[in-house]
Amino acid sequence: MISVLQPWYPWLKAMHIMAVIAWMAGLFYLPRLFVYHCQVINGSQESERFKIMERRLLRAIINPAMMASLAFGVLLVLTPGVIDWKAGWWHTKLLALAGMFAFHGACAKWRRDFADDKNARSERFYRIANEVPTILMIVIVIMVVVKPF
Repeated sequence: MISVLQPWYPWLKAMHIMAVIAWMAGLFYLPRLFVYHCQVINGSQESERFKIMERRLLRAIINPAMMASLAFGVLLVLTPGVIDWKAGWWHTKLLALAGMFAFHGACAKWRRDFADDKNARSERFYRIANEVPTILMIVIVIMVVVKPF
């Protein structure tokens, strides 16, 4: 643990929360863009516009927000007294966080598929996928706030 972080704990927590909100907003919106992108013809002006929107959202908002969430989260974990390493909530939260990273990676791959006009998934698939970050967020928030076990 790094005791020099203790006085900065409220600031680290605030920055982490803001970064997570930005990351989650992007992960909520990108699959929604995929839903709409499925509704247009490949190569059309609309399709090209969606490609730009998806690329910018991922590269300018989602990726940096994820990196900031990770950086501030690691600093929080390294702050003495923040984590009880034996508590079960911590492990469940990490598992849900791994799911969030996996979903982020899947979104990046799906965006590349759209960029190459190789999307093979349906509008319905993306509508269902759009619910994944919500479920993971619910688990993470309950684990961190309620700490049920």
